Amino acid sequence: MEHIHDEEIKKLELIANRLRQHVIESVAHAGSGHQGGPLGMADIFSALYFHILNHNPKNPQWDERDRLILSNGHICPVRYAAMAEAGYFPISELKTLRQFGSRLQGHPERLRLPGSETTSGPLGAGLAQAVGVALAGKFDKKKWYVYALTSDGEHEAGLHYEAMLFAGKNKLDNLICVVDRNNIQIDGNTEDIMPLEPLREKYEAFNWHVIEINGNDMEDVIRGFEEAKSIHQKPICIIAHTIPGRGVSFMENNYVWHSQPFKEGEVEQALAELRTIEEKLITEHAQ
Repeated sequence: MEHIHDEEIKKLELIANRLRQHVIESVAHAGSGHQGGPLGMADIFSALYFHILNHNPKNPQWDERDRLILSNGHICPVRYAAMAEAGYFPISELKTLRQFGSRLQGHPERLRLPGSETTSGPLGAGLAQAVGVALAGKFDKKKWYVYALTSDGEHEAGLHYEAMLFAGKNKLDNLICVVDRNNIQIDGNTEDIMPLEPLREKYEAFNWHVIEINGNDMEDVIRGFEEAKSIHQKPICIIAHTIPGRGVSFMENNYVWHSQPFKEGEVEQALAELRTIEEKLITEHAQ
């Protein structure tokens, strides 16, 4: 792996922190939405949109772009935040989240939002969509990658395993599936509701190359994606171990913050904690 400079890591960490603040502000303004998953995945989205993806915000339909398919569409507040920071649309538009007439609905909608490859909704379907796109890329001899972002909870859906089988059989090495392994879903902990372990071995049994990373450690995130792009003849699964609600003390590892309306004072506390982290990162960046 080519070494990524410490300054680039700090830049990506600062962006991730901004994405978390955008998530809190936009969900609070909407009065509903999801917080835990988006906060946990902010580092992944920062890395993707500002270091990994080959994309062009000024030309979202550029033919040679990498494709990013968000299967767990309910975490879209963090994707919208990353897209706004990258220049797909004004940051001020984030405050239209989940409003009538907005392009930023509770799940991404392909025809209304340039840069959104698919319309998501039913959990478990995104990997199958990504497999189809990856296979088309192989037919057309394209060099772009398909990144499928999935939740761990949706691994309870059978369609996801059909897609895993198909990708392994067809050796789709242009497909990178990222699993947000935060161990929660709306009703509790995944291992209590429907145990997923051994998750790594499941993918390997379906002929996937598996990489496990700390999804909240930027250097490890970059390492994982770089390793993924070096693999041939197998689809790649990155199991990203993340902390749901990352950066906000009263949200971290608490499944009720999969989606829960804010109470009085919680928005202010969350933003204050994230701004404290931002100040620390800025201080470290200046040293």
